[in-house]
Amino acid sequence: MHIPIVYQDEHIVVVCKPSGLLVHRSLIDKHETQFLMQLVRNQINQHVYTVHRLDKPTSGLLVMALNSDIAKALSEQFSQHRVRKHYTALLRGYVDESVTIDYPLVEQLDKMTDKLNKENPPQQAITHLEPLARFELPFAVGRYQTGRYSLVKLTPETGRKHQLRRHMKHIFHPIVGDTTHGDGKQNAYAQQYFSLHRLALCANQLHFEHPISRQNLSFTTPFDETLSGIQRLFDKYTVWRSAKCSGEVISFLNK
Repeated sequence: MHIPIVYQDEHIVVVCKPSGLLVHRSLIDKHETQFLMQLVRNQINQHVYTVHRLDKPTSGLLVMALNSDIAKALSEQFSQHRVRKHYTALLRGYVDESVTIDYPLVEQLDKMTDKLNKENPPQQAITHLEPLARFELPFAVGRYQTGRYSLVKLTPETGRKHQLRRHMKHIFHPIVGDTTHGDGKQNAYAQQYFSLHRLALCANQLHFEHPISRQNLSFTTPFDETLSGIQRLFDKYTVWRSAKCSGEVISFLNK
């Protein structure tokens, strides 16, 4: 598997992780044989250090350090909330206005990897949501005569496990394709009409300070080709589009 490299110098490498790929080995998915760290290491012939993660089903931008000192510097930026990450997601239903979701989340412990950890009280979790577009498909889904969807921009202020997916479930607009926190009927509908067999969530914007040059770096990537099945439906059935819903933010729709 070839991993798209967005940026690389002697200190860092920014890559675009495909959906369905783990960042590193995990006891949860012991059957997996390919991992982002391993693939990038082999591709650039250099050891890499992770400083943040993306869920297995999420695609998008991820920065890695090329030595331990750079990894420490980047990790400090993340812990101090100096890194800005923006996601684009496809949600069930219409989202009419921007909203900040301030809803504490209980840490999700895995029975295998976290079996020695005790459950902590709910932790603060904040996500900012901005609607970009809405479209309606004239095909029945469940008890509804049509399928309504919103394309949104999500900006997490905190970094809890599965925060975006859990917050969207909390406001009753789950991310399409989410098999854990989503809507099974909507997921089946998306498979039939979008040819979508994955989570419709992409970390498509990343902003941080270069740990050596101190230059502010900004990177943007479109949705990958597995989400391109939305294009023809979006173009035909859009009922509202934000003025910001253009250019690089949803450039995948213009492929």
